Amino acid sequence: MQPNTSDLDTKSRIIDHFVDELWLQRGLSKNTLEAYTRDLTLLQQWLDPKTLLQASEADLGRYLSERHVKGYQARSSARLISCMRGFYRFALKQDLLLSDPSSNLEHPKLGRKLPVLLSESDIDALMDAPDVGSSLGLRDKAMLELLYATGLRITELISLSMTSINMRQGVVRVVGKGGRERLVPVGEESLRHLMRYLDTARADFTRKRPTDILFPSRRGTQMTRQTFWHAVKRYAQKAGISDKISPHTLRHAFATHLINHGADLRAVQLMLGHADLSTTQIYTHVAQARLKALHHMHHPRA
Repeated sequence: MQPNTSDLDTKSRIIDHFVDELWLQRGLSKNTLEAYTRDLTLLQQWLDPKTLLQASEADLGRYLSERHVKGYQARSSARLISCMRGFYRFALKQDLLLSDPSSNLEHPKLGRKLPVLLSESDIDALMDAPDVGSSLGLRDKAMLELLYATGLRITELISLSMTSINMRQGVVRVVGKGGRERLVPVGEESLRHLMRYLDTARADFTRKRPTDILFPSRRGTQMTRQTFWHAVKRYAQKAGISDKISPHTLRHAFATHLINHGADLRAVQLMLGHADLSTTQIYTHVAQARLKALHHMHHPRA
């Protein structure tokens, strides 16, 4: 029996078909799907003139070896192997292959990488960095406060609409990975800055044009992830924070500070939108590492 490749055996269409199947079956985020498309496209370019369906186990092994020599991180290679395994399992189910060339690939060993941790004083300095005398500063201040108050992902933050926030109940409705919705409480401090932004600054970004975007860009459109990442980096420098941070660092701070103050791990999981509790447990390791450092620094017999 020969695989049926009449409809899908092209260099780009089969990748698109696989990614579409992932979206339909697993509801993966746009960023994950784009990463899988990029990984498979780069592999296809390396294989040329062979196609992905013509690759052998030896081809895939050589590709991974070359990436290792070039200095690619183990975590990146692990994601690539997962991507390849998913693609070739898909190809088998579609009767495009008779055997899976990725079946014997071994995942690289991954150490547990603890996220950069901002102290509570670092957070205070970062929150004070925007110039609230300007509309831009008021918007960015409201975004930083909301990000730390809720632990949202950056994509979730910039995608918020006016109807996402319930000011009376003090909650934000978030559509996270896989289209899963969750309600996250918002503290009074964050709500206060959000209200000030809505009352005095948001109209300067919408330019009186109707839009439901909660935090529009200067052009009145949805902000990009890169724009806000650069803003966070700029404010971190102004606050004197030497560590390299990103908007995701505030998500880590949100979770770690909650656990440091006694929050239940399951509650933190729900607020972060983690599908698996094991993903949230890294923050207990962060908290323990912080406690050990404090003990070593201050205990007379440490």
